[in-house]
Amino acid sequence: AEFGDMPGLLRGLSDERLAVAIRDMHARPQHGWTVAELARGAAMSRSGFHERFQGAVGMAPMEYLTAWRLALAKELLRKREASVSEVARQVGYRSASAFSVAFLRGVGVTPARYARGTAAAPGMTAEEFEGAIA
Repeated sequence: AEFGDMPGLLRGLSDERLAVAIRDMHARPQHGWTVAELARGAAMSRSGFHERFQGAVGMAPMEYLTAWRLALAKELLRKREASVSEVARQVGYRSASAFSVAFLRGVGVTPARYARGTAAAPGMTAEEFEGAIA
């Protein structure tokens, strides 16, 4: 298969309609995105958008958004310039507890522990995330 045939961020960005949704998610991760809203922005039906996104990017739109938010959160936590609650808000979670559950599920340690650096730092930063799925 050619590189362009492999799912990933670059393939998603090369699709004009999907690129709108991806750029929106990257520009405003704190927004309460829904598949319906992203599909509207891409001028597509929800089911058509979901199927096209999954095929091009290699994961569902909300799965991608969660992965992007966690990558951003890791970056913010490493900087140690904001509390866990503030990081949660910045990356789109309404509560620190919901963020902590998602972070633990996705990264394998709590945000507080990750920020303290007491655990190995598994997973990717936002920059590494974009490169890995490209």
